[in-house]
Amino acid sequence: MADDAHKTIYVLNGPNLNLLGTREPETYGHATLADVERLCVETASRFGLSADCRQSNHEGVLVDFIHEARSKAVAGIILNAGAYSHTSIALHDALMGVKIPTVEVHISNIHARESFRHHSFTAKAAFASICGFGIDGYRLAITGLAAKIGATTDPNTDIKAQA
Repeated sequence: MADDAHKTIYVLNGPNLNLLGTREPETYGHATLADVERLCVETASRFGLSADCRQSNHEGVLVDFIHEARSKAVAGIILNAGAYSHTSIALHDALMGVKIPTVEVHISNIHARESFRHHSFTAKAAFASICGFGIDGYRLAITGLAAKIGATTDPNTDIKAQA
């Protein structure tokens, strides 16, 4: 069981990401959260990892997910904390406390938007941040996380993908 945990990454999505596909499609695109989760599961599997995808509109629930990631000894975290990125010291402190390799993701380019979005507490607790690539940022984040933790592509998965 512990072996499986070391092959698991948590993909955590924060407030309003359940509205993807309908919320401000000019900013966030037309992909849904289900599309994001499917992309994450497929990308993780290429590295022999499994993606445990979760979403909550509640800050404390996200903190609990981060704490659980430590107790389950997961390999890494992909975090799109949404607006909490810019406000939540609690999420920052949770990430610092668990010491799990984390990549922050934003679908839009937060630096090209309102000035209040230019600062991120969660970015300071992550080893990398990706923004502006749409949902493909999740694929990039998982690829970067896999490199950080030493996960390599599964040749059997690559062969299946080419078939």
